[in-house]
Amino acid sequence: LRLLPQQRYLRTERAEVSALERKRNVLCCLITRILKVEKQLHIDNLVFRVIDACQKGELRPGVQFLSFCCHSVDVLSCVLHLLNQGYLRRQEGRPQVLEY
Repeated sequence: LRLLPQQRYLRTERAEVSALERKRNVLCCLITRILKVEKQLHIDNLVFRVIDACQKGELRPGVQFLSFCCHSVDVLSCVLHLLNQGYLRRQEGRPQVLEY
């Protein structure tokens, strides 16, 4: 038997997956933090506020993180994930309004 060294592209792929998981975790934290304060918010306003926080690198006053680029698709994907997990819910009769 001959053992081959681990391929470089596999390490790169794992690093990318890890970076995406960290990004998703930060986005989920931002979404829940914003909705905890606001209690309910239109989904468009939530997306804009999360994107703004990502660009500023601010989780809340006094708590900074490395800013990163995020798009509305990223935020909406995390919103759907949190809805499926039961952390968020849509308002009865107004599905565009989210509640924590």
